[in-house]
Amino acid sequence: MKRTFLILAALLLTVCTYGRHKVYDKNVRTLQVTLNDNPLLPPVLKLGKSSFLRISWDEMSHDYHRYVYRIQHCTRDWKPTEDLFESDYLHGTNDLPVEDYETSFNTTQLYTHYSLTFPNRDASVLISGNYKLLVYDEDFMDDGPVIEVRFHVVEAEMGLTMQVSSNTDIDVNDKHQQVSLNLNYGTIKVTDPYNQIHALVSQNRRPSRTVVGIRPDINKANGLEWQHCEELIFPAGNEYHKFEILDVNHSGMNVDHMRWFEPYYHATLWMDEVPHSYLTAEDRNGTFYPRTADQEDNSTQSEYVIVHFSLQSPRLSLPVYVNGEWSNGETSPECLMEYNDDYECYEASILLKQGYYDYQYITADGATLDTMRDFWQTENEYQTFIYYKEIGGRYDRIVAYNCVNTRF
Repeated sequence: MKRTFLILAALLLTVCTYGRHKVYDKNVRTLQVTLNDNPLLPPVLKLGKSSFLRISWDEMSHDYHRYVYRIQHCTRDWKPTEDLFESDYLHGTNDLPVEDYETSFNTTQLYTHYSLTFPNRDASVLISGNYKLLVYDEDFMDDGPVIEVRFHVVEAEMGLTMQVSSNTDIDVNDKHQQVSLNLNYGTIKVTDPYNQIHALVSQNRRPSRTVVGIRPDINKANGLEWQHCEELIFPAGNEYHKFEILDVNHSGMNVDHMRWFEPYYHATLWMDEVPHSYLTAEDRNGTFYPRTADQEDNSTQSEYVIVHFSLQSPRLSLPVYVNGEWSNGETSPECLMEYNDDYECYEASILLKQGYYDYQYITADGATLDTMRDFWQTENEYQTFIYYKEIGGRYDRIVAYNCVNTRF
């Protein structure tokens, strides 16, 4: 019991250390950040390599907004790096306009789809680290950004291997998974590893499943190892639920029925239950992908649909939320569920763009905990970032990165 408490405490203390995107304008929806146009890949660029991020969103009108974007280098805890000039980390200029936009066509809800790629011919980064891409409405710059995109830039200067096992220091093939790390310094000279090196490990890109600053248990001449660290024992969780709406006139995967009630299409999902066994269905660890059946133009011809979620469950002591990579926050107010005493279930209705979605149900009390039971077989994505700051250095570099998916 004591060990379980320590694990949960470590996870709770690290909320928001992972790079969760944010939307500040209620009229902006369906923020999507993809690496090389692959929605399954995390937003991690390799310094000097030909990869790119595509960032897109919908503004729910046909009114043109002149958006501009700004790149900001950040510390490992996502604060602005104060010791750098813009020219130290950015090639090109800031406050560039978003020039790619198109209004929706033949949809019941009007919206304008905006997109940009980064890096591009006008702007690119010069050094590794955490970055924010901040989008502003040029007519309301003083109101702050409407969108905050967080991404990482990696320079592979150190060697990093990562393993995930269900044979953990607290149980074997039960409810947890344990991460172990092996870091080789390579050509970088490290004189004070406990202060210069900081490891961040995240499960499924969730802030509440992120730990940072884990002290290694083995210090070698040419590297560090994290082999038996309680902070790196994660609740295994279960596979995500999923649904797909490709045609607003027909029920798709996990959709009970479709209806039209002015002014929206409505999709009612089959009622979910808190599972008592492992879900064997494959998922995509919380990601989403807007699309239609013909896929002619997913960006501007997809409908917005009110999706009705329901979870059969007794009333819990904590609030319950629907959650996924698409919710822009683990406890997004829009995704808060209400309890229906008549049907003894939680319910939520959320406006979403047509497409494929992974989702899960979580409870919240300052940090998030799964209502779903934990099973060691669960396929999870684990990412590790190694931050390094040389003695007298001005910024946090990311000198190693690894990403693995468990397949037991």
